[in-house]
Amino acid sequence: MGDLLINLLASVIAGTAVWLSGFLLRRRKLNRTRAFFGLAAGASCLLVVSRHASSPREFSVHRRDVAALVELATIARECGARADRVGENQPTGEIGRLTEFCVGGPGGASPRSVTHVRAILRGVTYEVFDEEKRRLSFTVGGTEYVYSPQTSYALLARFWGPVGGRPVFFIGGLTAGSNLAGARYLARYHPELYRRFGADRPFALVLRIVEPAAYGTDFTELAADVTDVAFQPAPQPGVIDSAGTPPSTNSDDGDPPRTLQPGASPVQ
Repeated sequence: MGDLLINLLASVIAGTAVWLSGFLLRRRKLNRTRAFFGLAAGASCLLVVSRHASSPREFSVHRRDVAALVELATIARECGARADRVGENQPTGEIGRLTEFCVGGPGGASPRSVTHVRAILRGVTYEVFDEEKRRLSFTVGGTEYVYSPQTSYALLARFWGPVGGRPVFFIGGLTAGSNLAGARYLARYHPELYRRFGADRPFALVLRIVEPAAYGTDFTELAADVTDVAFQPAPQPGVIDSAGTPPSTNSDDGDPPRTLQPGASPVQ
């Protein structure tokens, strides 16, 4: 009888130790995920998606962009947060107030993406779609990434506004399918991205989607890390820009403008 009780007690202790170890590992993983995305239990985040470019309806969204939103909303739910979908024409408030997932490359249907590229991702240039040439591309650091039936690309970036706060995750694909590939890449590989960039460093990655017609989003790979060239500083006052035009130095209050460095978290 004594041996039975000892064995039973040993089994209880061993089981408790295994359960506690698993619980601590899951908690550690959850805390890292929350830190990476800037989410907390009970918090809200924004899902900003571009309008369906070829649809006449104002609130129409491409089905693959909807699938991308589902991937991102699942991330938020796993972190215990709530995801609120916001259309491109709806106000989202100041940057950094809530974690933001912005889906869709710049264009007439994506004014929020246009703003992010113009204000923060200054080293990135998206070409306006040409109906005659049927050409889609974006350029980073002098390298042009062009869509073809065999290959598509997406830019996946994380950055902060000039005052910090919560991060923005930008997924700017050349097609709606590329947006979905970027969202699934983020959902799958965010642990590796956390180990590489931590919770407070910006990044910009070019993803290559190989044979999307045959493989969908399954063959998505990292094409280039363009972090060093995607986040360009704002033009310095009094310095002639690349077009040869000196910036204006007029100020209503007489104080010189302050140059902000967007893209990086204030946490060092």
